[in-house]
Amino acid sequence: MKKFITLLALLIVACTTEGFTPPYEVIEVQDPRESVIVESEIFKIEYNEILEQPVWVEYTVQCPLPGVDRGSMDFWKPEGILTSDNDDYYSNVWDKGHMAPAAAFNCTKEMLQLTFNFANSALQHESLNRGVWNHLEGFERNLANFYQVDVRIEVIFDETPQKVSGGASIPKGFKKILKFDDREIVFEFPNEDTSGTHWTDYLVSK
Repeated sequence: MKKFITLLALLIVACTTEGFTPPYEVIEVQDPRESVIVESEIFKIEYNEILEQPVWVEYTVQCPLPGVDRGSMDFWKPEGILTSDNDDYYSNVWDKGHMAPAAAFNCTKEMLQLTFNFANSALQHESLNRGVWNHLEGFERNLANFYQVDVRIEVIFDETPQKVSGGASIPKGFKKILKFDDREIVFEFPNEDTSGTHWTDYLVSK
């Protein structure tokens, strides 16, 4: 069982990305917890340290237009939270799937770096992440040129989820809820190869 340092106040978290230091309010950490809230200026996340995956993520699209280039940015581990890491995504079909997408927060380098946080990363099938999920994120940004777009993602797991060799649990699917202009539309995606489909195929209510 991994042990962690107790952090009771506002912690300035050191990370591996060019000295970037985002602040987090971290609760006492000992054994893996079922629920940890991670909140920053761009997202709010409930994280499950037992699964080593996010449970839900909420954000508002802030940067609908092209902005800062991500360059060679890579994901970093927040101190004081047990998350997945590079080992979980090595040599398999699972991408480091941004939940709050980088392209929605590329107004500044600091905002962009916040998205490259393993707390904001889920094991997402490469076909889904690079295909219909990515296309839906483009739709969100287009909407944000005209409306405030609030997004909630719920990560779905089997009762006994499969795990990768690194120890993180594999989600069964993803539910995405978009709210804009007094409307709400809901999509549900299986975490599998979705090639040959369109993102509108996964619309379940509008």
